[in-house]
Amino acid sequence: MADARSTEQVTPEQSPRGTVTLVPVLPSAQPPLEPKPPDVGPVQEVAGGVPAVVSSLRHAWGEMGPVRGTQLLLQLNQKDGFDCPGCAWPDPDAERSVAEFCENGAKAVAEEGTKARVTPEFFRQYSVAELAQQSDLWLGKQGRLTHPMVLREGSTHYEPLSWEEAFALVAEELNGLGAPDEACFYTSGRTSNEAAFLYQLFVRQFGTNNLPDCADLCHESSGTALNEAIGIGKGTVTLEDFEKAEAIFVIGQNPGTNHPRMLTSLQAAARRGCQIVSINPLPETGLNRFKHPQELVQLIGPGTAINRLWLPVRINGDVALLKGLGKALLEDEARRPGRVVAKEFIRDRTTGFEAYVEALRAVSWDEVVEQSGVAKEQILAAAEILANSDRTIFCWAMGLTQHQNAVANIQEIVNVALLRGSVGKPGAGLCPVRGHSNVQGDRTMGIVEKPSPAFLDALGREFRFEPPKAPGLDTVATIRAMHEGRVKVLFALGGNFLSATPDTEFTAAALRRTRLTAHVSTKLNRAHLVHGRRALILPCLGRTERDVRTGGEQFVTVENSMGVVHTSRGAVDPASEHLRSEPEIVARLARAVLGARSQVDWEELVADYDRIRERISRVVPGFDRFNSRVREPGGFYLPNGPREGRFTTVDSKARFTVHPLPRIELGPGQLLMMTIRSHDQYNTTLYGLDDRYRGIRNGRRVVMMNPEDMKALGVSEGQVVDLTSHFRGETRVARRFLVVPYRIPRRCAATYFPETNVLVPIDSIAEKSRTPASKSVVISVAPSDGAVG
Repeated sequence: MADARSTEQVTPEQSPRGTVTLVPVLPSAQPPLEPKPPDVGPVQEVAGGVPAVVSSLRHAWGEMGPVRGTQLLLQLNQKDGFDCPGCAWPDPDAERSVAEFCENGAKAVAEEGTKARVTPEFFRQYSVAELAQQSDLWLGKQGRLTHPMVLREGSTHYEPLSWEEAFALVAEELNGLGAPDEACFYTSGRTSNEAAFLYQLFVRQFGTNNLPDCADLCHESSGTALNEAIGIGKGTVTLEDFEKAEAIFVIGQNPGTNHPRMLTSLQAAARRGCQIVSINPLPETGLNRFKHPQELVQLIGPGTAINRLWLPVRINGDVALLKGLGKALLEDEARRPGRVVAKEFIRDRTTGFEAYVEALRAVSWDEVVEQSGVAKEQILAAAEILANSDRTIFCWAMGLTQHQNAVANIQEIVNVALLRGSVGKPGAGLCPVRGHSNVQGDRTMGIVEKPSPAFLDALGREFRFEPPKAPGLDTVATIRAMHEGRVKVLFALGGNFLSATPDTEFTAAALRRTRLTAHVSTKLNRAHLVHGRRALILPCLGRTERDVRTGGEQFVTVENSMGVVHTSRGAVDPASEHLRSEPEIVARLARAVLGARSQVDWEELVADYDRIRERISRVVPGFDRFNSRVREPGGFYLPNGPREGRFTTVDSKARFTVHPLPRIELGPGQLLMMTIRSHDQYNTTLYGLDDRYRGIRNGRRVVMMNPEDMKALGVSEGQVVDLTSHFRGETRVARRFLVVPYRIPRRCAATYFPETNVLVPIDSIAEKSRTPASKSVVISVAPSDGAVG
């Protein structure tokens, strides 16, 4: 019999506490009945413009007030200001505009800089059960956390405690474990380089490599694929390359919502004649037309056309489409010998070309068209653009990284790039666009469960200890281990662990089986409400806030998507005198837990962050003279062999790779669903209930479907349906979604996360990278017996 998991089934047996009534896991996944469904209107044709300006100011001034809001926005992404808490799109190396931010950057700053506060009185007013009944949007809008809080075993309310008591409680739990591997230490991509370095040092001195992080959920597939193919798990381009590119392919990415500042680079490229091709199941407004909010003449005109060509690929049809591009290039080379395939480059600097060509010839055009869902003529048109471009950039994001064959997706991009010799020269290369401000920097600082021997050796030499060598647990493995009772403590440095991870009910049950869950946070979120026997909320400084230590006012550093390390310096006073910086929290935690077992002078390190950076410079390659170089305006680039024309694989050559054509098997009435963000959202943080560009307002419980599929399945526009996912005989259910007809390929569907994370199976993960396959979820749709929530 199938294992049916419904988001309504939450029982006391899922918790070791037993005596406490369990609260709902995620009301946004099982909403109460509400009379008003979301409003659905026309899709917008142009991104940016006046609506973006109005939205930015409404959020900034509404949350922070006009004076404070304007002050912070003018410091955002400036060379002497603070780094955006949102995406990792890089800042210009040279001069920057007065308003160097996008709409969603303004929203992120408004969320952090809000005047609203969550105080001990707030927690006395609301029990955990009452808070759990509220929406994610409501929780976030209550404001900044002001005091350390504890939920004691058997209690119904969080209550305040001192920082000393909080560290002692964590130390008691960690030192009471049977082995260090019974704890896991999660990290969010908003963590600074300094905090991340101290954190991994503490965790490894504690004795484990259990360092799961948010990269496991998003771009781990990119790192895995690129490391194998070119020798580095990062992109190979700079912003300057976008000024020189003749063609840019944007694949599985929605810049208008997720990385809006990227539209400035794409607009400039399109204006000078660069050919831009988008490959994505949904038409994305930002890749259609863009009005730069800082260009007054643009505000009244039609905006700049961005796309030259859009290929509406089926969900997870990218391997087939990229193979089609490769086939088309080889066929063009046969017609124009020596003018399409970069033969000298391939001969001298790559391996595996013959096997790649043989694999392409084994795939028919019929298979390519069937599996990609894109007509041969469209693929040939894209290949023509590629063949006629000497300088091509390939960009991608989570539309490629969250499938079972995600690593193959990215390596097929590399194959096409190598075929044209488009790596390691100006105006060309590979560009994974990270969705979190320092997720790449965290990896560089050692936040990884399988560190290299070279990194561990350098860390051990610098701090005179023997780091653990055994591989640790990634995020999915951590959830499994908590569920099985092998991990008893989860400490999270930032993030919203429950809402960010797959299989919400399974993850909730796992969290409830722990002895302690502790979260370093700025705002209240769902992860604080589904917890272990005891729970801690530890409030920290945000990017916008000044950090004053005994050594004076401090700054931290971050690394953006293009490998630039630069400063971030807060501009306003902290939201509460009880907030502590992330480096201080880590240092004090390390002292409380490790005591005399650690010879590190933790207090000295966090008195002046230059001391942390000095130690980083002696451990992490590329950070020599860290303190002086990062003080140069704009920071510095980390070494990147492939960008500089040197592949850093074992044999110093890039690798063509061969992958089977994925077969998407759908049963009768089934669709392949992907989870996506709305325009009023950053990861799990909700700024509002509108997805302005897609024409959906005042609600998020929608399922976007092709009108022909709606007709075939017997559902109508505005009908309320339940979604059931299917995986290896298991089913999971999310209820009461509004059907929205949308321009999406047949047998595909799109929904927002985290509402439908409940449908993502814990064991549906990418090969090699183990990233949850949140964009390849097989679902069926059935009429619901309730109104939409």
